[in-house]
Amino acid sequence: MDVHHWDDMYRSRDQVFSGNPNPVLVAEVGCLPPGQALDVGCGEGADALWLARCGWQVTAVDVSEVALRRAAGAAEADVRDRLAWARADLTVAPPPARAFDLVSVHYFPIRREPGHAALYGLLNAVAPGGAFLFVTHPLPDPASAPRSAEYYQPGDIAQLLGPAWHVLVEETRPRAGPRHTHDAVLRASRLR
Repeated sequence: MDVHHWDDMYRSRDQVFSGNPNPVLVAEVGCLPPGQALDVGCGEGADALWLARCGWQVTAVDVSEVALRRAAGAAEADVRDRLAWARADLTVAPPPARAFDLVSVHYFPIRREPGHAALYGLLNAVAPGGAFLFVTHPLPDPASAPRSAEYYQPGDIAQLLGPAWHVLVEETRPRAGPRHTHDAVLRASRLR
């Protein structure tokens, strides 16, 4: 899936997603003190807007220019100064190291690769004391969806975290939705 795929998807409808923040984000981040946040694959910006309303300084990144324009247009005047919208592919060009108190990755497909460069680029963006939140659809039966095994799941990431990390949440939990009924969640804190 390339930039054209994502731009075409967002052009296909006036609004692709609900406009509400992801429930896992609200549940897992609502207790954290605001700081610098990176919203990876921000789409139409609901998570970034929620974070900004909660006092976070947010860098919201997506490959789709269409999505970013839509997200920026939805930002209320009182939070615009807490939001920076950026078009980038973070699987190719990693974000700055140790720059964010929160790196939030919701439903952003990170392909498994030797050396784990794209994943490590996102993990390295978390500052000491910061949080890495990764949410995806749980892996179905590999026989029914063999391509989904090409992407990281929370357990894969937890196994790659070293002693500088503490895993706080690694679970699959129910979610309300017509197409997807569960979320696979990882929240880890960087100790140093």
